[in-house]
Amino acid sequence: MRCFPRLLILARRSLLAAGLLLSTASHAQWATIDWTIAETLLAIDAPVSGIAQQPAYHDWVGEPRIPEHVTDIGLRTQPNFELLAQSPPEQTLLSPMFIGLIPRLEKIAPVGTFALYSPGADTWQEMQSLTRQLGELTERNAEANALIEDTQQLMAELRRQRSDSPPLLMVQFMDARHVRVFGENSLYNAVLEQLELPNAWDQPTNAWGFALAGIEALARYPDATLVVVDPLPAGVEEQLAGSGLWEHLPSVQSGRLLRLPPVWSFGALPSAQRFARELTSALNAYSAEPPSAHSPYAQ
Repeated sequence: MRCFPRLLILARRSLLAAGLLLSTASHAQWATIDWTIAETLLAIDAPVSGIAQQPAYHDWVGEPRIPEHVTDIGLRTQPNFELLAQSPPEQTLLSPMFIGLIPRLEKIAPVGTFALYSPGADTWQEMQSLTRQLGELTERNAEANALIEDTQQLMAELRRQRSDSPPLLMVQFMDARHVRVFGENSLYNAVLEQLELPNAWDQPTNAWGFALAGIEALARYPDATLVVVDPLPAGVEEQLAGSGLWEHLPSVQSGRLLRLPPVWSFGALPSAQRFARELTSALNAYSAEPPSAHSPYAQ
């Protein structure tokens, strides 16, 4: 009979250990300093413990929103290594642009690198490949396949819904006189191809799919509709309101100007979905009731 309390204690300890193992297995194990990887992990409901630079993520990426329990691990280019080491993830995930951080990150946890926007690659296929790779890594294969299928279905649905459009110039402002114009190899252009919409930009782009240009270069496309993707740098909206160069652009003078909320231009399928929805909605609204010929940045 004296053995019974001891057996009871051992049984309780076994149950406690099993509970701790279950808790550990279900605990978020993946961290990333790359927003493209972050949005994909969140979209496939993978367990995430840390994402870098979260306020800026919400400014530039928008969705999916980061859950409150996910730790902000510092700047993308300079993560908080001490904070990351306090609760090391299963793996820290990043894109090739952050490979300089690998030696220090590897001292905390294994590092996985995932590429997107590779020179000469098909951007649309690469986004799907990235989704599958992250699904396999995090054991979210079914969710990854569902994200791919949902994206394909959304594009097909929006193709049927969209209005006809003149060629589009898709830009993000760097300052009041310079923009990124998106063309081949960009997420925005990949979405245009899926929606069967024309891209007016016919000049070379870099590996990320954009060219840096002065806003005067946009005047070379007088028949294009200008699509401005937020956010605008601080003070740019006020400067544009008083800019004669901006006001004399053909698209601005004729009111062929659309402004979209933030969509991560270097994103994957979640950003592609968001851009497709926002662009289609804006084009349909413009077709139903074209705006008056003035700049939305005018006072």
